Amino acid sequence: MTITSLLVANRGEIAVRILRTARALGLATVAVHSDPDADALHVRCADAAVRLPGAAPADTYLRADLLIEAARTAGADAVHPGYGFLSENADFARRVRAAGLTWIGPPPEAIEAMASKTRAKDLMRAAGVPLLDPVDPAAAGPADLPLLLKAAAGGGGRGMRVVRDLDTLKESLDAASAEALSAFGDGEVFAEPYVERGRHVEVQVLADTHGTVWALGTRDCSLQRRHQKVIEEAPAPGLSDTLRATLHDAAVAAARAVSYEGAGTVEFLVTADGRPYFLEMNTRLQVEHPVTEAVFGLDLVAHQLRVAEGAALPLTPPQPTGHAVEARLYAEDPAHDWRPQTGVLRTLDVPGGLRVDTGFADGDTVGVHYDPMLAKVIAHAPTRAEAVRVLAHALAGARVHGLITNRDLLVRSLRHPEFTTGRPDTGFYERHLTALTTDTPDPTTAVLAAALAEAAPAPGAGLAARIGGWRNVRSQPQTRSYTAAGTTYTARYQHDGVLADHPDITVLAATPTRVTLEVDGVRRVFHVKHNPHTGEVHVDSPLGAHTLLPVPRFPEPEDHTAPGSLLAPMPGTVVRVAEGLAPGSAVTAGQPLLWLEAMKMEHRVLAPASGTLTALHAVPGRQVEFGALLAVVQEETQT
Repeated sequence: MTITSLLVANRGEIAVRILRTARALGLATVAVHSDPDADALHVRCADAAVRLPGAAPADTYLRADLLIEAARTAGADAVHPGYGFLSENADFARRVRAAGLTWIGPPPEAIEAMASKTRAKDLMRAAGVPLLDPVDPAAAGPADLPLLLKAAAGGGGRGMRVVRDLDTLKESLDAASAEALSAFGDGEVFAEPYVERGRHVEVQVLADTHGTVWALGTRDCSLQRRHQKVIEEAPAPGLSDTLRATLHDAAVAAARAVSYEGAGTVEFLVTADGRPYFLEMNTRLQVEHPVTEAVFGLDLVAHQLRVAEGAALPLTPPQPTGHAVEARLYAEDPAHDWRPQTGVLRTLDVPGGLRVDTGFADGDTVGVHYDPMLAKVIAHAPTRAEAVRVLAHALAGARVHGLITNRDLLVRSLRHPEFTTGRPDTGFYERHLTALTTDTPDPTTAVLAAALAEAAPAPGAGLAARIGGWRNVRSQPQTRSYTAAGTTYTARYQHDGVLADHPDITVLAATPTRVTLEVDGVRRVFHVKHNPHTGEVHVDSPLGAHTLLPVPRFPEPEDHTAPGSLLAPMPGTVVRVAEGLAPGSAVTAGQPLLWLEAMKMEHRVLAPASGTLTALHAVPGRQVEFGALLAVVQEETQT
């Protein structure tokens, strides 16, 4: 069969990435979009687009009927599901085929066989792939701790909990089951031993319809937050040749056991002493596939399309070269429980010529309905040390404006001694997150640069403008104040650019967008960008990136809320309220009162103090905006 027109049943960066390859292969391309995505980058990249009415995934990207109808309407003859959404839905694959369309993925039977982790483990046990022994939660004792609870269906960290105390087992089971049911429509949860300081290592497989199966090396994806990957690399460092061969053989055995076709990934947990155990098989393209592409010089999407057309793979894969590392740039605040961020991405600019896979362009809006990943940045070099260094340097020099992101965390993680030595494990952020998010760069010089840029005349301005820009006499310094991370900073300078409070800093040049300072004898360039929509000032330099807010000369009166008010920390949907919670209920400080879902993640809202709940406005299923009043707790008086 020959494919002529491809519909991508997805959104964001993976849709853009698939469309890029499809265009290179001469295929006509069709995008689909929800209402919030009407002008998204993936829509702009396609030859044609079809609207999916609504906003929530359940009404749009998870509607198999609408996706198939979109393909028919646009004249597509093939469907690529990307990752997430319906990519591992066997029923969707069957319906695509039944509609006479080519499914870019494995057979529905292979998807079905691996869809349930419990059934997949039974299948792998029969194929001789090493497994962790399951634990019956009802019979678990102290010797079984710690336990890892996992959703039988789906992935991406949803429905997962680590249990270290038997007293919390039932509560964790209920929470994991509820989250799994909400995310995947299946509340089945199972338990297995939680391996401390284990490594998440996976093998990329690629299989054709003629019996050839490639094992395309290993990837290490151990740096994770909330069981979701943050930094990935290929090959996995520090594995013996024997262990690497064992993983390759087990992955090929897993693929052959289900007559696999196309691209897939077999995931393993590797213990500190080097014992591998099968976790699951993802029957789709992985988010982190670019590191494998870089090392093997392949386009996995192109191979998926060729396999779907019936092409045969060579009997042996190409030889790998070098090392690749990928970092996921998220719109989230790691210092505040990974809180997702929404708003307009004003600037995304990564220097160094690295591969950047993104679904956003400058000026695009990051909404509440979908994953908060902005981009994947990938570096490839002859050695691991060089690839890590190049990626860290590029991220440190990136300009990312408009949203709080995890960029600084990524840079510090890549430069952390535990990571640079090549032995990362899944407990990395549990041990180091506080240190990695509290040591923030001093904004003093950024404030000075912002003040100088604000006062500097525009290039080409006449004499009167230049005099107006530097109008103060030496005895009367100009003063400008900004807030950064809740703290106010003030800069003072004189008519000739001399900094009143910093005799050790010399102003070499200043324009509205670029300021050059000599700091402690070292020349530094500060790039300054004013956001006319929010009033923020973004300052980027080798010393760090800062977002500043000018302090108005006459500030507006502050809004006040009643003491004990619980406000929504982000826009989202109330998914549940604590059992029995109602006005008049007694609550204790830190007690979870309700749960919000935003950008595919659940967030607990805790009681700010011990006392009495006097109001409850949150209702399961209700969407709330940022700052919405959810509940009020009257703090108990101390006697």
